Amino acid sequence: MEVVVLPERFRISAIRDAAPTLRRRHLAVVAGAAALAAPRQISTARATSAAAPSSFDAQIVPTLARELSTRPHRPRRGNLPRVLDTLDYDGYRGIRFRAERALWAGAGLDFQVQPHHLGFLFKERVDLFEVADGQAMPISYDASHFTFDNGPPPADLGDIGFAGFRITHPLNRPDHFDELCSFLGASYFRALGRGHAYGLSARGLSIRTGHPQGEEFPAFTAFWIERPAPGARSIVVHALLESQSLTGAYRFAIAPGASTVMEVQAEIFARVAVDGFGIAPGTSMFLFNPGHRGTVSDFRPAVHDSDGLLMRTGRDVQIWRPLSNPRRLQVSGFQDSAPRGFGLMQRARDFADYQDLEASYHRRPGLWVEPMDEWGPGEVQLVEIPTPSEIHDNIVAAWVPREGLKAGEARRVRYRLHWVSEPPLPGGLLRFAATRSGAGNGSGALRFVLDTTPLQGRMDTLPQAQVSASAGRIANPVVQPNPETGGLRLSFDLETDRSRLSEVAAVLASEAGPVSETWTFRWTG
Repeated sequence: MEVVVLPERFRISAIRDAAPTLRRRHLAVVAGAAALAAPRQISTARATSAAAPSSFDAQIVPTLARELSTRPHRPRRGNLPRVLDTLDYDGYRGIRFRAERALWAGAGLDFQVQPHHLGFLFKERVDLFEVADGQAMPISYDASHFTFDNGPPPADLGDIGFAGFRITHPLNRPDHFDELCSFLGASYFRALGRGHAYGLSARGLSIRTGHPQGEEFPAFTAFWIERPAPGARSIVVHALLESQSLTGAYRFAIAPGASTVMEVQAEIFARVAVDGFGIAPGTSMFLFNPGHRGTVSDFRPAVHDSDGLLMRTGRDVQIWRPLSNPRRLQVSGFQDSAPRGFGLMQRARDFADYQDLEASYHRRPGLWVEPMDEWGPGEVQLVEIPTPSEIHDNIVAAWVPREGLKAGEARRVRYRLHWVSEPPLPGGLLRFAATRSGAGNGSGALRFVLDTTPLQGRMDTLPQAQVSASAGRIANPVVQPNPETGGLRLSFDLETDRSRLSEVAAVLASEAGPVSETWTFRWTG
């Protein structure tokens, strides 16, 4: 463990040992491309569905989660016919839900539900229930609700259940139901705002991400989906979370729009003592961009779902950390108390930034996490995993509380997830829109060139650059207008002095205080 102290703002801890067990795949599936995790053994005591409806209220799922946390954890086992168990990626894509059979199709509501079929990487049953008038009705599997490109479905499947589900909504135009969000794979889910294309994912909870002994992946094992009232502008989903170490009860209130917002309430129950668990984790992909290209040979200028971690601390300091595809695993902890928000963002939003007609990286949303309670001390933990390909998710960011969970302890947490092009932050501060680096003056020196967003008014006096490094020396800092962008350009050299690692921070400030966010960067030799 290496600890580096940065000037009066935050502390970063770095774990630099590679952990190949953390690699996970990021693939497109069915008609929406949901983020996938690598095959993993997840044990759960699954909620039992019944043929008849049962009563339902807001305490049903928390009560069930609390009760399950007192029992031994039982493995979830898939029991699929071979034709489904051995499906490859293309075969799974060939199974599609019939839109006309969606839950609430033809009911005049603004939301519909389409279940995901089991198969490929998704072999463990997830139970789905429709909630209406205080009753929960199991949603039963019916093969006739799907089309199969590679021939008819296996005979006599029975009620095998589902792998998850998607919610559709007239998001982009009033006469068409677009995919709004999808819950598929462990506790992964993702959503879209207006005009977005699927990119990064969220998770219900993470446990020991970046730990050398491997990560534990909780899974959503059952969902209760409330039937919305006519004209309702949001939809409510309840979920049961289970893993070896804990259980959880989640409530999602999902409001679509230009930025889709999910209000999340979670109650977590520990079976055993749990350290290193992450609240509101986001999972993304960063392969390269112009400032971090290495030896990549690719016609595209950049390939990533997110290009930086943005934070707003409890002291109202705004911090931007460009992402990297490191040579070795990196885990950074930005220590804070009562954070105001954090998230993985996609700042490069022009087609010219990527030149990719298929992936549409310029339309990928950012994910901003807004706490609704006082979260206390902890850290925003950023995990960056080496990857050679864009099919791998290699970035994870989550809030890790300083105090873990004791066996038998319960903890409640509330937050909002904003799926956005721009995060809901106060205006006024310049943002660092581009980070570039190359050879500087002198042997071993590295030059950084940072461009800000355009100025929002006249600036009679240029701000001063406050640049620091935990190792090495900063030289030749220069601030100048950039007439091509309407913003400012900051350049400086980092003389590494044979250092192997240096945490660099920069901010533009006037006599009245900061005029920009704080830019941070980890240089490794």
